[in-house]
Order: sequence, then C-alpha cells, then structure tokens
Amino acid sequence: MKKITIAIDGFSSCGKSTMAKDLAKEIGYIYIDSGAMYRAVTLYSLQQGIFGADGIDEVRLQQEMEQIHISFQLNATTGRPDTYLNGVNVEQQIRTMEVSSHVSPIAALPFVREAMVKQQQEMGKAKGIVMDGRDIGTTVFPDAELKIFVTASPEIRAQRRYDELKAKGEQANLQEILENVKQRDYIDQHRETSPLRKADDALLLDNSQLTIAEQKEWLYQQFNRLTQSDC
Repeated sequence: MKKITIAIDGFSSCGKSTMAKDLAKEIGYIYIDSGAMYRAVTLYSLQQGIFGADGIDEVRLQQEMEQIHISFQLNATTGRPDTYLNGVNVEQQIRTMEVSSHVSPIAALPFVREAMVKQQQEMGKAKGIVMDGRDIGTTVFPDAELKIFVTASPEIRAQRRYDELKAKGEQANLQEILENVKQRDYIDQHRETSPLRKADDALLLDNSQLTIAEQKEWLYQQFNRLTQSDC
C-alpha cells in the first residue's frame, strides 16, 4: 500500500496530538509533533533568559537557533515519541502552563518558523508520517494527501486543558487557561508568517462533542477512504 502524508492542523488544546499519535500507531506511521518543537524552543528561551521584561530578545534567539537541537525518541513504556531538547527528555516540561503561555510569541517569529519548517520537511521526505500543528497542511506539506483541520469552542478546549493539568497534579485556574486559549488563537491566526488557517482542501473536524473513540474512528475512515481507493 502506497504511503501518504497526513497533516492535522487546528487550534490549541483541540486534542490534535492525541488524535495524531493514536492514528499513527494504528496505521504504523511515524508521528511528528510539530507543536512540541516550538514548545522546546520556548522552553530553551525560558531557561536561557531570552524572555525579559521587554519581551523576547530576538537577536539573541536568532543567534542561538543553531544551538537548539530537537529530536524525538520512542518511549518504550507509552509507545509514543518523547521530545528531546539538546539530548535531554523535556516531554513533561514543555507541557506546563508556563510554556503554554509563552509559546505563541516564539512560534510567530519568522526565523523560528523557517528553522522548524525546514526540519519538519526533512523528517517527512519519505512519507508515511502523521504530523500535527498549525501550518502543516498550508506551509509544511501543502501537497499532503490527507489534511484535517480540527476545531472546538474555546470554553471546551480550556476545560480539557484544565482537566489535563489537574490530572497531572499541577495547579490550574480555568479562567486563566481560557484567556490563554483565546490569546493563543488570536496570535496564531494573525501572525505574519504561516498564520493558522484551514487549507482549502482540508476536511473540517469540530470535535467539541466527540469522544476520543469517535474521533479515532472518523480519522481511520478518512485514511481508509484515501488509501483503499488508491489500491
């Protein structure tokens, strides 16, 4: 069976990563979390003091981009890839509220996006991948055979994020998370480079009222529809 490229884009906290990971595991494809790459750059910036009182030190970050090496390694316990920043597993650190509240300004920087897109395109040359993010179907892989655009209401997405953080034992404020979700939506849609938008040929999935199992079944149907028709 011919391998294809699957691009899953959408708003923050829509469950894109969970959907993409599950689909990749189900069909034997490689999963790449593009959002984790931007989160890793954000974590690096926080750790190195690149965020200051006046915002991001863009000159310094651009100078240090070549020092930021992001990779993925399969976690034998979870069966899913973990994110590594300069050889260190940062999968848990990049999922914190602190990183979430700083990632959109970092991801909006043209030189950061250029560097990440270049890495992502290199990862996907052989096809047989599922990648999720904000601009996968529009910028990274505009020729992807299957494109999905995921959305849900800000309130539902904030609640999901809140539940996720509480389940990890972390402090969380629902109103603060909701404001963060709305702010990220605005920044993602209005940034100059590769703004978040639905590709013309992408399938729209509003998962506000869907269970994970229902999403998984819907995605698998779309994959079969394409791959079986090519047989």
